[in-house]
Amino acid sequence: MPGAPFPTVLAADDAPLVTDPITWQEAVLALSVFLLGLVAAVVVRRVMVRAIDREGSRHVGLVVGRFVSVVVAAVAAVYALDLLGVSIGPLVGALGVGGIAIAFAAQDILQNFVAGVLLQVRRPFRVGEQIGSGDHEGVVADVNLRTTVLSTYDGLVVYLPNAEVLKNPITNYTRTPVSRTSLTVGLPYDADLERARQVLLQACAEAEGVESSPPPEVWVEEFGESSINVAVRYWHPADIASRWRVRSAVAVSLKGALDAAGIEIPFPQRVLWFPPDRDAGAPEGDGSGER
Repeated sequence: MPGAPFPTVLAADDAPLVTDPITWQEAVLALSVFLLGLVAAVVVRRVMVRAIDREGSRHVGLVVGRFVSVVVAAVAAVYALDLLGVSIGPLVGALGVGGIAIAFAAQDILQNFVAGVLLQVRRPFRVGEQIGSGDHEGVVADVNLRTTVLSTYDGLVVYLPNAEVLKNPITNYTRTPVSRTSLTVGLPYDADLERARQVLLQACAEAEGVESSPPPEVWVEEFGESSINVAVRYWHPADIASRWRVRSAVAVSLKGALDAAGIEIPFPQRVLWFPPDRDAGAPEGDGSGER
């Protein structure tokens, strides 16, 4: 019948969590408050997304909105329990002890969550930009509360933990207009180095995709075992696809120019020297090592 009280709820140690009987009116009111809190959490989340993400990237607002919505829902739940006359103190204490245990168990998850928030606040990259982190390079497809999702040029989707991304150096190729690449070329020891340098400079400058400013450079790098190695350094668009495309074009151009100039790229060689047999003509021993 309406107005009939619920039975008194007891805690595990027989201490009542609800001191007064709960009526149907209080139950309906508490349920209404909790449902309104959930609706408010959804509304706050959407408002945060629209207020923060004005540049088209929704991830900062999503992270902040999710956190605020959880706080709003938790406050609504606590207030609903208070309307029911539930003693919040014992519950908070139990949740505190349980929260510590959960925090130790989910340490990696919390670490990635905090790292994800820091990545969203610092914004070293955005969705759609090309980055390199650790041994992985690709286009940022998503940044959520736990992982940074990269779409690589190998057709793979890589999920990087946010904590690892934050720890490692981050290279943002999209925000850098040009970058420099060095290609090592071996020259024979009998080559005219100054003439070879001019041939390589001209060939590199004529390769498709090489920037004219700053201009290419060719420097003698080292005297190797079979060749004199020179470093051909050039600038090109910083995106990952251009790096490989221009590198290939430069290599083809350098090889053609060296062939046309009659300069051969040496391959590893070994010179074997056999000393004269000083004991030639001496009688062979009897196998005992004596002659």
